[in-house]
Amino acid sequence: MEPRSPDRRRSLLLTGMTDVVTRCRDFTRDALVDWKWMPGARDDSEDVLLLVSEVVANACLHAGGPRTLLLECTDDLLRVEVTDSNPVAPAPRSRPDPARPGGYGLLIVERIARRWGTVPLADGKCVWAEIDSPLRSPDARGPQPVSW
Repeated sequence: MEPRSPDRRRSLLLTGMTDVVTRCRDFTRDALVDWKWMPGARDDSEDVLLLVSEVVANACLHAGGPRTLLLECTDDLLRVEVTDSNPVAPAPRSRPDPARPGGYGLLIVERIARRWGTVPLADGKCVWAEIDSPLRSPDARGPQPVSW
């Protein structure tokens, strides 16, 4: 008998939760460990944790707080979805003000994610991002973004 593979789809209800960014990072880290993304693929897993932090923090700062976090892992990619109650789609600032902290969240998401976007919902929106799986062969992953 073959061992059952870990659930490749995880969701976390965030409404009313405190310390949301930390909890989402911990939840994501646990999923990545179960899915064998860590510790061998440390750079990829750190990218995922940063991506989750940025999308969740943006929902906290600009959308009244996140409602749910969904992680879905396939052999090719990890999809991160965060829902909130604000229907306004996020847009990266073309030139963040260097005199003020912040403003770089979506620029970071654009650098890390293979692709990202938003889906309007009846009561808000879903911001999603996809990142290549470290389990995917390097040839199939295509060109990788240049590191900063």
